[in-house]
Amino acid sequence: MTTRNEVLLEGQALGAPEWSHENHGTQFYRFPLQVPRLSGQVDVLPVLVSGAQVIQVEPESGLRIQGQLRSFNNRSGVGNKLVLTVYAQDIQPALDELCNQITLTGALCKEPIFRRTPLGRSICDLMLATPRRYGRADYLPVIAWGQLAVRASRLHVGDPVSLEGRVQSRTYHKVLDSGESEERTAYEVSMMRLLDADP
Repeated sequence: MTTRNEVLLEGQALGAPEWSHENHGTQFYRFPLQVPRLSGQVDVLPVLVSGAQVIQVEPESGLRIQGQLRSFNNRSGVGNKLVLTVYAQDIQPALDELCNQITLTGALCKEPIFRRTPLGRSICDLMLATPRRYGRADYLPVIAWGQLAVRASRLHVGDPVSLEGRVQSRTYHKVLDSGESEERTAYEVSMMRLLDADP
């Protein structure tokens, strides 16, 4: 199975890159990218760039970013356990086109969770493991709706999955141990097409 993890986004930088971490001597920085939807809503997605790319990112500038969706485990105990970022491999000026595309190939690593909304619409949550080099993998949450959700619900752990979709942000409220509610943002892949995996 050929592994694919390809993201193409176009949007507006909402702030200057801030230092994130260092890995193998390379400094990495993070900034939020506002990506509009056809519906008029927007997704605000975290983008990770290397120190060499920082000069290309100015607040409120329009950018076209090609890269991968990456995950890492947050062991700090603060915020989400699984943290997703778009790792920028190439940055260009925006072309003034609506663009939010992701193509993924991997394997299902949890059984699908199928449910229906109060209005009866089908939803299916998936967790896809997409291998990286050096034996690592990215664990990426995927959501499917309608007939796609029904198809996806027939998949099983270990099944190869290829899909196309978009990266989206979603706010929700988490009830803490103290009983207080905290607003958080989750990131996930909204599936548009299921490729070569019709069980």
